[in-house]
Amino acid sequence: MQAPYVRYLDLDPDAKFSRGEFPGNLPFVDALKFKFESPVTFFVGENGSGKSTLLEAIAVLCGFPLGGGSTNELAASHGLNEKSLLADLIRLGFARRPTDGYFFRAELQANFASLLDQRRDDPGFGGDPYGRYGGQSLLTRSHGEAFLSVIQNRFTSGLFLMDEPESALSPQRQLSLLTLIYDLAKEGSSQFIIATHSPILLTYPDARIVSFDHGPLQHVSIEETSHHQITTGILSSPEAYWRHLRQRGES
Repeated sequence: MQAPYVRYLDLDPDAKFSRGEFPGNLPFVDALKFKFESPVTFFVGENGSGKSTLLEAIAVLCGFPLGGGSTNELAASHGLNEKSLLADLIRLGFARRPTDGYFFRAELQANFASLLDQRRDDPGFGGDPYGRYGGQSLLTRSHGEAFLSVIQNRFTSGLFLMDEPESALSPQRQLSLLTLIYDLAKEGSSQFIIATHSPILLTYPDARIVSFDHGPLQHVSIEETSHHQITTGILSSPEAYWRHLRQRGES
């Protein structure tokens, strides 16, 4: 299956940036050119490798607010007050524009939950602010339950960008997320671009995994990711890992 919406991204040939300053100093920017060949794409890499920065830029170019949410939240101030500098340097190519979508930012979901409560208390807001998010305040649920409630109730068909959605989800709930992604993607009208550290999510069949760890972006298999290697290694031989960790701590 092809990606139904976003098909490629690359560096704008007219972009002006300094290689010594952010975001031009990110290792992948110089040779930025990438095709989305699957409905589900994962961005992987160490902290600081730039995967969330690129996801933010894609979100802005798709019309989503930098702080997360859908186009309905563009005028809201529930998240970041800064702008995406990388969005000014890149271009996206679309097969067609989605009619719906959502940018899920795990770190700012509490801010989004508070925004819905503000809408509930605003006499000028028409309608039910919780109608598309499970019918009740997200702040009345656990962190993980609130995450899943947004995803299960808000995601139908469209373009969905997700930044570390696993951060509040147990392994079992991560499997629930995978099931939801699979059910939506197989219909052919949903596309997911997900920045993650979760080896569980990376097991999604036929997804494209993009590594940010070695300069230019490159497709890798799950077995080539450090996430899979470290998780598999420590679960299969915890004694060996802890022997190494103790030695490092004592050195």
